[in-house]
Parts: sequence; C-alpha cells; structure tokens
Amino acid sequence: MNTLNLKSLFLTALIAMSSFAFCFGQVKEIELNSPDGLLSITFGTLENRQASGGGQGGANAPVTERLVYEVKFKGNQVMNPSAMGLELESGRVLGENVRIVSHRFSEGVDDYKLITGRTSSVYEKYNSVVFEVVEERFGSRTMHIEARAYNDAVAFRYLVPEQPTLMEYRLRSEKTEYRLSRDAMAYALILPNFRSGYESEYHRVPVSGLSNQGGVASYYLVGMPLVLEMYGVGWVAIIESDIEGNSATYLRNPTGSWTGHWFESVMSPSLRENELPVINSLPHKTAWRIIMVHSEPTHFMVSNTLTNLNPDNRIEDTSWIRSGKSSWDWWNGSLNQDGERSYTTETMKYYVDFAAESGFEFMTIDAGWSGSDITICRDNVNVPEVVAYAKSKGVDVFIWVGGTNTWRMMDEAFPVFEEWGVAGLKIDFILRDDQAGIDYYYRVAEKAAKHKLLVDYHGSTKPWGLQRTYPNVVGFEAILGMENSLVGVRDNPSNRIVQAFTRMIGGLMDYTPGAFENVTREEFVARHHKPMVVGTRAQHLALYVIYESPYHMVSDWPERYTNDPSFEWIKKVPSSWDKSVVLNGYPGEYLTIARKRGDDWYLGAMTDWTPRQFDISLDFLEPGNYIAEIYADAPDADKFPKKVNIRTMRVTPANRFRIDMVSGGGVAVHFKKVN
Repeated sequence: MNTLNLKSLFLTALIAMSSFAFCFGQVKEIELNSPDGLLSITFGTLENRQASGGGQGGANAPVTERLVYEVKFKGNQVMNPSAMGLELESGRVLGENVRIVSHRFSEGVDDYKLITGRTSSVYEKYNSVVFEVVEERFGSRTMHIEARAYNDAVAFRYLVPEQPTLMEYRLRSEKTEYRLSRDAMAYALILPNFRSGYESEYHRVPVSGLSNQGGVASYYLVGMPLVLEMYGVGWVAIIESDIEGNSATYLRNPTGSWTGHWFESVMSPSLRENELPVINSLPHKTAWRIIMVHSEPTHFMVSNTLTNLNPDNRIEDTSWIRSGKSSWDWWNGSLNQDGERSYTTETMKYYVDFAAESGFEFMTIDAGWSGSDITICRDNVNVPEVVAYAKSKGVDVFIWVGGTNTWRMMDEAFPVFEEWGVAGLKIDFILRDDQAGIDYYYRVAEKAAKHKLLVDYHGSTKPWGLQRTYPNVVGFEAILGMENSLVGVRDNPSNRIVQAFTRMIGGLMDYTPGAFENVTREEFVARHHKPMVVGTRAQHLALYVIYESPYHMVSDWPERYTNDPSFEWIKKVPSSWDKSVVLNGYPGEYLTIARKRGDDWYLGAMTDWTPRQFDISLDFLEPGNYIAEIYADAPDADKFPKKVNIRTMRVTPANRFRIDMVSGGGVAVHFKKVN
C-alpha cells in the first residue's frame, strides 16, 4: 500500500474517532426560524450509538435517543447536530433516552429602554418555542426547553420543573455541545483557571488548534464570548446570558485530535470542596445558551441579544442612575499638582477640581483609603470629606473596595457609603464565577441599588447583560486594559481592535482610556511613574466612542491635559448612546463606529500598525446640516504620536468623508447638527 493511501486511512480513522459518540441522521422535528427566515435552529432526538468499555461505537453498541440541536444560516450548516442535556446527581443525563412529547410556538417582541450603553431603546422581534421532553425509562424525568430565534442569534435554555422523581436541582455538569460544521478561525480567550479576571488576549487560532492534544489533564479553557470566523458560512459568537442561580460556563475542545472542531460546556466549579457546581430548588432554569450568527463580525458589538435575554429592570426609581466620565488617581501613580506621588485627601481634592473644571460627572478614589474594615478610613484619605467637597463642586465620587471585604461587609457598609454620599463602588479582585460568585454579582447589584450606589465590577467575569436588570451596574473590567502599559506591551493598537470585536459583545468595558503620553514603539518604556502608551493621540481619543463604557475613565495626570486643545474632545464626548452603527472593521486590523446622542453623532476609527485610508458615506446621519469637528492624526503622527490635526467642515448625509490614519492611528469626529 502506498504512503498516500496509508495517510488517507489514517485521516479517516482520526475523523471517525473524533465523532464516534454519535451516528447522526437528519434532524427534522422542531424547526424554529428567525423573523427574516435566514437563521434557524432545529431540535430533535437522534440515534446515539454509545461506545462501551472504552471501545469505538459500532453496529452492536447500545442505542439510545439523544436530544440534539443544529443551526443553519442562509441555508448553510453552522452547527452539526450537537448534544444537549443535564447530568444531574440523581441519575443519568437528562437528555438521553428521551422523546419530545409536546411543543408550542409563539412570537414576541423585546421592547424596552436602557439607561446606559450602546442604545437607549430596543424593539426587536423574535420567534420562540417551548417543548417538553420525557425520559423513556429511568424514572421518566421531564424537562422543558425554551428557545428563541432573532435575526442575529438563536438561543435556548433548560427548564427543570418540580416532579416526583427530583427533590432538588443538583447539577454535576451540563452536556451542551457546539459541533461546528467545519473548522473555523477562533478568537479565543484562553484562561489559566476558573479564578481569573478574564484579562488576557483573544488568540487567533483554528478551532482544531485548541484540541486536547496534550493528554487527559491538559486542555485549553476558553472563556466566553468565543468569536469564530467560519469560512463560507459567516461569523459566529458563542456566549451566555441571564446566569442568575447558576455558575458561569466555559468551553473546551476535548477531541484530542487536530481533526476535531467542536466544544463542550464546562461549568465553573464550586470553591467548596466536593460541592456540585450548581445546587438549587425546583423549578430551575439554566442560563441562555446563545449562538450569534451574522455575515459581518462588526454586527456583534452593536447587537442587543444579551440584554434581550435578561429579565427587565428591577429598580423602580432609576432617576439617580447616570453615565459619565471620571477623573482617576491610580493609573498615573496618584500624582499631585507638583507631579509627586501623594495619596492624600488633598490630592483627591485636586482630582475633584480637575473633574469639575472639565465638566466630568465623577471622580474615583482608588485603593488605599481603607483596611479590611471598609467602613473606616485610614488617616491618609478621608472619604466623607472628599465626597462633601466634590458635591460642592457638582462632582460625584466612586470609591474602590475589595471584593472579599465587600462580600463580608456589604450589609453593614452600603448604608454607610450612602450616608457618606458616595455615588458608586469600584469592586475589585472578585476573581470567581462559580454559583456563589455569580450570586454575589446579583446581591451586590440589588443591595447597592437600595442605597443608590452605582457599581463597576473589576477583577471580574465577563458581562452577560446584567445592566438591563440592574441598570445601576455601569461597568465590568474583564479586559486587558490600559493598566498593562505600566508593565509591558500587551496593550497595543492590534489588541485594542480585537477586544472591540470580542469583549465588547457584552458591553460595559472599563478599559480606562485617556493617556496623553503617546510615544512610538521604539520610544516606549513600561513604567508606573508618568506612564507612556503606544498608539497615537487621535487613536486614544477615538476609544471614547469605540469602547462602550457608561463609566469612562480619564486616566492620566491632570497636568497632561492642561492647555492641550485635543482635550476638548474628551470633555464633550458622551458616555452613553441612543444608537450605534459600525461602518467597517476586521478583528485586529481596523474599525470605524458611529454613535448617536441626542441630535449629534460621534465617530471613532482606529487601525493597527498598518496605515489606512477610508472613504466612508455619511448616510448614517439624519437629514440636515452638520458641523464636523475632526481630531485626526497629523501626517507625521507615526513619528510624533501626540500630534493631532483639529479642523472643522460642513457636511450633510449626502457627503462622503475621508479617514486617514497613520500606523497605530485613529480619528475622532463630532458631527454637530445645526439649523
């Protein structure tokens, strides 16, 4: 036998081994289509020939009926039949040996308002189905599946009702799979463990390259959202929403072969020894499993799917909730007006004065003002004094608190913070998303709202649309932020663009922009004192539009902004939006976004290390005349990154607009409507 035939047989064997668990036929039981008919998810039961004794499944293997789903987009297969089910402590997988006994289709509309974020109002139609499955034997347990189809996403979740054979919901693992129809290029957030702050790069790697090729104990733990480019099909994003009562979900490719391209779900385990990942009373609902699909990767960052699939606002009085920009002492080293490190009450007042003079809504006091008792100030910074001073200047104050101390003291501390007049909490080093950790996010949001406190989660898991339910939640970190410029080069133009296509799916990105010590790559030195950043000044201005953050930091030392005309952009740019439109983009290369606030529009564009020029239509503007105030790279900004050309011009929606960006560059534009 020749080498070519041997290789062919080897490949065939590998493919068979990677997919032996299921011998799938065609799924045609319950088909749910999006309102525009382009996207569909189909549920059914398929013959599952299971291997026994570690062997390969075959004609004589035991046969069961397994609940599965598949997804199609524009007639192309996105997900091949993929297993569904819940492995409960009390028995076999709920999803095996089942039949569908009933189903009910319906139509709906998500119609709601958002106080902060990428849009102020949502109106989106969807089709839905709820169906019941019952086990054929092994106790005849039952569960329901609720599914929705939007024009840009399909989603489903498991509903386990009260029943005689189950006393409690005790989950060992979730058996939801994502079997891609082909290999795909992934933008994967590879995490070291279940207790990270989600602060890493999204690596561009084929799905087959994420397979478990290092043995049973070695696999890549992938955080959500996971974005995939499926050649010939489109773009896909996998994420979850409405996690209340559950632990967070991760993904891994368990195939053990470079021919494998599918993922299984991995629940964040309990931190308590030998405790199951999720324990709850019945009835119980899992988080929504969401598969977003679109022809363009730019769509996901302006999609409303995550907030659509969360409960409506639970805060009755929201008049006190607002977005805004904040001065901040930490990133620049708590420098006082003389450029010296000085973490004191007087230095905090200096940052308050800067916020007031600049028209910012907030000032943020970072770590160091308290010990383990977060109701008592140390001698260096008197929080109530700073808060009172700030209120006299029309500025509200956020304060930093540690996640563990907040967990321990929130019932006692939140009333104290309200009495002090604190506006919001930056809660850091949470570093967990097991069931108790997810419950913590909800408890904090609910209790904070009772005391009129805004919340920004740092050292956190990824966002999942919680801002619809608790609009006092104005920030999540879960991002490789600008703080990395203090220690290295991980924060750079290419990575910033990738994060817009991936991390920004969930919104509320507390990246902390605003650096004005812009230098070239050759000049860059990582340092904590008067830190530098790469990327041009115009790119850093553009981030205030591109990155969706209702709580935007202005991170640099106030003296950096003194008498700098480009600082006028930061003063006037909003922090929440009525509408968002992506004009072009590709992950890691370039991006242009326009966002509307009131009658005006704001545009932000950035490029990686490749200079780029675009000629874009302004037809996203409403009819009328506009003055465009433009902050663009100077022609030599690749050599002198601080240089910004500022100019104005009259435009209408009929005009085209030229964008010129140098290496690592950007442009920021305010389109002000005029009579």
